[in-house]
Order: sequence, then C-alpha cells, then structure tokens
Amino acid sequence: MSGPDPGRSPELPLDPVARWDERYAGRDYLWDVEPNRFVERELAGVAPGSAIDLAAGEGRNAVWLARQGWDVIAVDFSSVGLDKARRLAADHGVSEHVSLVLADALTWEPAALVDLVVIAYLQLAPAQVRIALEHARTWLRPGGRVLVVAHDRANVEGGHGGPSDPDHCYTVAETVAALEPLRIERAEVAERPVETEDGRRVALDTLVIATRPAE
Repeated sequence: MSGPDPGRSPELPLDPVARWDERYAGRDYLWDVEPNRFVERELAGVAPGSAIDLAAGEGRNAVWLARQGWDVIAVDFSSVGLDKARRLAADHGVSEHVSLVLADALTWEPAALVDLVVIAYLQLAPAQVRIALEHARTWLRPGGRVLVVAHDRANVEGGHGGPSDPDHCYTVAETVAALEPLRIERAEVAERPVETEDGRRVALDTLVIATRPAE
C-alpha cells in the first residue's frame, strides 16, 4: 500500500490549477466531447466570425465552434486540459482554427475584439465570476454576443449534479447585472436533462445571452 505523496502535506488541498490538471490527467476525456447542448442550440446557424471560449477545459465547445467555421481562442489555466483540446481539434481537422492560450480567466485579455464570447461552467466565487463577466462584456465588437451557461444556484437543492456549494453556482439576476449595459436577449433558468443509472434527471442551469448593440 502506498502512502501519501511525500511532496505535499495531506492536510493541504491542491491549488486550483493542480486540482484541474489532476482531473484532466487521464487519457479519456473527462467530459463529453460533444458541445454543451445550449451552446449548440443557441449558436447553430449563427454566421461565424471570431470567438473566445473562456475556461475552455478540454475544448469541446471551442472545437465545435471551429467546425462551424469560427476562429476560436480557447483559454484555460490547465495545460493538461488544453493538451486534450489540442488533440480534439486535431482529431476533427480544425487545429488551424483553434488557438490555445494557457492563462487565468480573471486576468487574461484578448489582443482584439471578437464576435462571440462563450463562458460555460466557469466555477468561481461570485465576486470572481462578476469580474470575469465584466471583462467579457468589453471584449465584444458591436453586434457581438456573449453566451453564459453555468450551474444555477437552485440546482444545489432542486437539480442534479453540479457543485454542492451554492457559492460556486450562478443566478440569472447576478449574471444579468454583471453584463450590463449589454442588451439581454435571453435570461432564464434552463432545464438540462441528464441520463443516469437511475434514469433521467434534470439539472438546472443559468442561461444568459447578451449582445453589444451595433454602433
């Protein structure tokens, strides 16, 4: 039987980057390689342009966008997750349309404005989420849009899966407030069916889409 890692006290939790690197470390993908259902539903058929996938993880949404013709900057602080995103992009033949950036979602800034920002399941404390959203709203060209999908706070008691800590969940009202003065196109708690060994369950997600008015 092996003992604890001698290089790290068992009482000390992993820092966030190391924790996500560890979660992504297996050969298989941690998440489904298909895009999030709301990303696909809301963006299918939208004329492609330039996009940012903030907290892209293993790249499922970034790669799907690239397959639709978008040029995507996939940003994440996990090099292990981005390695999988690189592999997924290569498997789908879209490597030239996906730029991978190892960076913190709270401090990174793009070099130019874009047509789309996707923020899917970025799990941070509420004050940090607000910072990320306030940054994202400034990255849009006139007419550009931001799509936010995240575990809703109501999911902790009334839905399936997701964080057990409500402080790592979103609300529609807080998300809308952070994106002002963008024009809100959709703001709702959306039901997301989840197939489990015990049958179909329902997760509750914050879903907000906002656009920068054309100038």
